[in-house]
Amino acid sequence: MTTINKEEIQKFSNLADEWWDVKGKFKPLHMFNPIRIEYILDKISKHFKLNKENHLLLKNLEILDIGCGGGLISEPMARLGGNVTGIDASEKNIKVASIHCLKSKLKINYINKSPEQMHEKEKFDVILNLEVIEHVDQVDLFLKSCFSLLKKNGIMFTATINRTLISYIKAIVGAEYVLRWLPIGTHDWNKFIKPEELEKKLKDIKFNTVDISGLQFNPITFKWSKSKNLSVNYIICAEKI
Repeated sequence: MTTINKEEIQKFSNLADEWWDVKGKFKPLHMFNPIRIEYILDKISKHFKLNKENHLLLKNLEILDIGCGGGLISEPMARLGGNVTGIDASEKNIKVASIHCLKSKLKINYINKSPEQMHEKEKFDVILNLEVIEHVDQVDLFLKSCFSLLKKNGIMFTATINRTLISYIKAIVGAEYVLRWLPIGTHDWNKFIKPEELEKKLKDIKFNTVDISGLQFNPITFKWSKSKNLSVNYIICAEKI
């Protein structure tokens, strides 16, 4: 069994050369990155009792970035001292990420694999699943594979999109058809997952939810912020117990 959806992988492979173009097809992710990183670092520092002011905050932490794409999250984690492994089912994404990593003079272990193909059991302190789960097949297998890769007391971040009417209007009609932020067909509303559904799946495989927060876009300031509103984008921080 595999979690890889070949059609989804092809979509992102076709756009691979644009990962680091801040005005290109991945502009929404570049805009999204600051709040994602802020949230992740806050939860990591609290969970592992680290000093947030330390410029090498993530030193000695083993971090796995699943669906790493061109490395938009992997690189900031590496700059903060993390031992980062980035995996992606798209070979082209991995090539783009590796080249940019060299240009950035960073050390990141990029691998063309999906989580169920990894054999490093209980190796990672932190796993990042950011805007990935809505693009995979076999969600339960995907989450179980993540669980097996995470150390006990390690934490996993899963960011995705709720399955609501407003998410259809904003994430598909708005982002793909009106604003043209994303290519038409990037998302399948039926593959979005409600927070309570994801929480239950995590609980069933012995994850404990530490926090769940909404991530909301302000069209006036053109910035993202943390929110209690889970109707569209949200992120779950969960601990392996």
